[in-house]
Formats: sequence, C-alpha cells, structure tokens
Amino acid sequence: MEKTSKSAKLYLALIFIVLYAPIFYLIFYSFNSGGTMNSFESFTWEHYGAVFTDTRLIMILINTVIVALLSALIATIIGVFGSLGIVYMKNKSIRNSILSLNNVLIVSPDVVIGASFLILFTMVGVKLGFASVLISHIAFSIPIVVLMVLPKLQEMNSTLIDAAADLGATNKDILSRVIIPFIKPGIFAGFFMALTYSLDDFAVTFFVTGNGFSTLSVEIYSMARAGITLTINALSGIIFVVTLLLVVGYYFISQRGKNPVGMGVRK
Repeated sequence: MEKTSKSAKLYLALIFIVLYAPIFYLIFYSFNSGGTMNSFESFTWEHYGAVFTDTRLIMILINTVIVALLSALIATIIGVFGSLGIVYMKNKSIRNSILSLNNVLIVSPDVVIGASFLILFTMVGVKLGFASVLISHIAFSIPIVVLMVLPKLQEMNSTLIDAAADLGATNKDILSRVIIPFIKPGIFAGFFMALTYSLDDFAVTFFVTGNGFSTLSVEIYSMARAGITLTINALSGIIFVVTLLLVVGYYFISQRGKNPVGMGVRK
C-alpha cells in the first residue's frame, strides 16, 4: 500500500509539472526586459505596463468581463430553474432524455457548437458581435450550471419541503427559504464554473464574434498569429492569475456554505 501511495503521489506530481511548467515558463519570461524567450536579461514590468496602457486591450478586457459576468448570471438563473424542472419532472423517460441532451452539450466539441451557432445566427439574421457572443456563452454555460446544481437538489430531503408546506409556507417561501439556501453551494459552483468557461472560451467565440467586437482569448490568438511578443506573456499571466483567484474564491465560498440547512436545525 505504501509503494502504491508513493507511486500515486509521484504520478500526480508529474502530471502537475507537465500541466503547469509551460504556464510558469510563460509567466517567468513576461518579466524579461529582452524581446524574446531565448534568454532572460533582467527583471522588468515593462510588458505589463504595455498591457495596461493599451486602450484597445483595456476595452477588450472590459468586453470579456461583461460577457462573462452577464452570461454566468443569466445561465445560473436559467440553470437553477431548469434543474428544478428536471428534478420534479414526473415522467422518468422524458427526464432522462433531457439529462442526456444536457450531457451531450457538455461533451460536444466547441468547434461544432461554434459552427452551429454561426449557422443559426446567419439564418436568423442576428449580427455577429456582442449579442451573438453573449447568447452563445449563455447557451454553453447552462448545461454546466445544471450539472453543478442537480446533485444538490437530489441530495435534498423531501421532508424539508413537506414540513415547510405543513407550516403554511407558500411555493415562493419554500423556494426562497428552503430550496435555494440548501442548494446555494451548487449555485455558486455553477456560477463560478460558467464564469471561468466564458473567460477562457476561444473556439465558440471565434466563430460568433464580429463587427469590431472581440474577447481576450480571440485577441491573444490574433496577436500570436502576428508574432509572439512578451506582451502576450504578460496578458496570459494576468488571465491565469485572475482565473486562479476565482478558483480560490469559489473554494472559500463553498467551504463556508457547507451544510447550511443542517447547521440551522441543530439544537
């Protein structure tokens, strides 16, 4: 058992090295005063300064954050009510079919989803830009939210709802005071996952963006095609740090939100 445990730890460490070494290599050279990643000359904040003094990049950053926040918020609301509808659906075959369709959207390649949205928007006549990107991000985020919220709803004891109803609570009271507090960790998980997916998405956004509207992922791709510069390193480093902070924030929120109902009923 000890050998197996050591082997597992070694394998896990190797996986983390393979995954994170290129990222830290990229971030390390973002502080290089030289113009390439061949040799490190001296420490500088020059490339980060170039990012924050570039008005176009700042606007693209704002676009990315607005799309991510709006899409995550709307997808979370729709996903929560969708999860409620799935859980309390009486027809088991229809419920399983909807769950299967939800899972298909999660595992479908982003290229297929992006191309499908492009065809749809072209047929309907929706102009490619902010609206098309926002709708697309909402659409691919909803299944993620459902996947996060559904297990919490399935864990919930139905006697809590019955007890609230017996005490005279309306459907609105049951939803706001019993169900939502219980599934709050799942809601936060779904929101943060949707936010992260939206911030990082490239393939879908690449297909549906247009009319001068762009996000960071698409902009980084365009900059890289023109030639690798250390400004790209700095921008990528900023995105990595922001994503890391989101993950850490979600972790602390989820830890604080554990067993919210159980804590309230203990004597």
